[in-house]
Amino acid sequence: MFTSTSNADLAETRAADVLIPLIRAAATISFAIAPCSLGFVIIAVSEQLIRSIIVGDDPEMLVSDLQNQFPNAAIEINENYDAGMVAKVVDLIERPDQALDLPLDIRGTDFQMRVWDALQKVPAGSTVNYTFLAEQIGAPNAVRAVAQACAVNHLATGAPCHQAA
Repeated sequence: MFTSTSNADLAETRAADVLIPLIRAAATISFAIAPCSLGFVIIAVSEQLIRSIIVGDDPEMLVSDLQNQFPNAAIEINENYDAGMVAKVVDLIERPDQALDLPLDIRGTDFQMRVWDALQKVPAGSTVNYTFLAEQIGAPNAVRAVAQACAVNHLATGAPCHQAA
């Protein structure tokens, strides 16, 4: 079955492509890297809120990925990071079925926020498809836009885009 994205959803996505980088342009983002069962996790923080969580095998590549996510931000390692926050992120990776208790800075369009909210309602260990998510947010013809919202999710551990396929 072929589904298409509505013009309204495309317009909202295009507006986000312009507005979100402008909002983030002046940010200073500090980060910490910690080991976890999946390799390493980089936790990027701005104004005491987590802006991005990335998991990977190579810490240097994680820093490069972070710089690519926020090309207009000043990125700096945080030598005095909040050890409790880092421990909570690592614990969430190790036990994804637990309740989310992290100060997340979730930024996106209204459409993206609806997708990410729906993702947070998917039980740990379960997967859903983009069509299901589109239906859950009341936009059954926006399957491709849902997939795009999952692709740009910088907080996949908090709003688990990896549970959608």
